[in-house]
Amino acid sequence: MATTQLTASSISTRNLSSFEGFRTSAIQFSRNNARIGIFSQRSFPSMVVKAAATVVTPKHTTLKPLGDRVLVRIKDAEEKTVGGIILPSTAQSKPQGGEVVAVGEGKTIGKSKVEISVKAGAQVVYSKYAGTEVEFNGSKHLILKDDDIVGILETEEVKDLKPLNDRVLIKIAEAEEKTAGGLLLTEATKEKPSIGTVIAVGPGPVDDEGNRKPLSITPGNTVLYSKYAGNDFKGKDGSDYIALRASDVIAILS
Repeated sequence: MATTQLTASSISTRNLSSFEGFRTSAIQFSRNNARIGIFSQRSFPSMVVKAAATVVTPKHTTLKPLGDRVLVRIKDAEEKTVGGIILPSTAQSKPQGGEVVAVGEGKTIGKSKVEISVKAGAQVVYSKYAGTEVEFNGSKHLILKDDDIVGILETEEVKDLKPLNDRVLIKIAEAEEKTAGGLLLTEATKEKPSIGTVIAVGPGPVDDEGNRKPLSITPGNTVLYSKYAGNDFKGKDGSDYIALRASDVIAILS
């Protein structure tokens, strides 16, 4: 008699008509109309179903972040391209910015109290995959750590970004248009450069005693940085920018 072995790795959402309610509902597997077994989440403790934003019920009217955390109201995703073409939801870029709604009390390092770097009302840019998303008062918010905020951006121009902590804003050098032999390169084949000019730097990281340690990098430096580090941005002037940690800068060129 043929048998079928089921493991957590062999189960995907494609094989299930719905994954909603998986936390509380058992799932029955069968083959040739013969029941093989019933499994619940308890059967696979390492299997996690990632849900959408956590919804805070209307009875809760305030949300106060603790420690070094910050509550940010997420900026709506762009629904149109620069040319006015309407984008489907799948093609809309995930926003990386929003408005600070509330901040925690800060954190203590050694004997020093370190305040949060931003205030309520500030427009900020944050790391792409940071924080916990919550739906609160009808809007999507993100609760993240102060250190996950890249910088303050009060205008629509990326070059005006004010980096925080150990972050650095770099204008990326233009990619080579031709090969050494003179062949024109398409956009897809252009090598992404890892060299650029520093536009702005943060005040530096906090050391073990709670003091700011200034960065050795200064605006105007031409630098070499790690290829896959940081957050990329496109400026309104068509230039490419990247915001990354100072530790991702490999060398200063001169």
